[in-house]
Amino acid sequence: MTTKIKKPENKATVWNRFKERYPGIAQFIVFFIISNGVTVLQMVLMPLIKYIFSFTSLVSTNFQILSIGRNLDGSTYFVFDYAAGNIAKGGGGGLAYFLAVEITLFIAQIINFYLQRNVTFKSKTSVIKAAVWYFIAWVIISVGAAALQGLYKTPIYNLFMDIMGRDIGMTVADIITMIINCAISFWVFFPILRIIFKDKSEEKAA
Repeated sequence: MTTKIKKPENKATVWNRFKERYPGIAQFIVFFIISNGVTVLQMVLMPLIKYIFSFTSLVSTNFQILSIGRNLDGSTYFVFDYAAGNIAKGGGGGLAYFLAVEITLFIAQIINFYLQRNVTFKSKTSVIKAAVWYFIAWVIISVGAAALQGLYKTPIYNLFMDIMGRDIGMTVADIITMIINCAISFWVFFPILRIIFKDKSEEKAA
């Protein structure tokens, strides 16, 4: 009498069963993986673009707009607070820092939109309509994240430059601030994307 040896279950089959049983959790896991990949890309791009812009006059160009009150020291609190001057010398990075952050985020969000739409949510909705809503959501989230950045940007840079020195400290601070920015976007974007990429067929089925 021979006994049949049970073959190990294919990983793809296990994942497909998991998706069928827990579709929401499966979506979140894929969203999490893609978001982290995009975050790593941003951690590389932002310091690189910032370094390139550091050789231009953009560092000396003040960019402080949308005042919303006062800091504890009585100075004006700006949503986008990038005072002219090198950060290592007490400045805010100027227009160079702002552009480095926004260009990085823009590139990352284009990649993120494509992957989240086609891989995470497998959406069949209109690309143009979804892209418009995604852009609106990104602008709102970016403004909110920029407003919060005013609370932690300067302390983080000062802390790491004091501990590690100017060059290494600034690089580490660049990465930390980008991670915080990405974390804010991550937790806000997931429920929004579930709405943006929801098919009409899914709504009827529900």
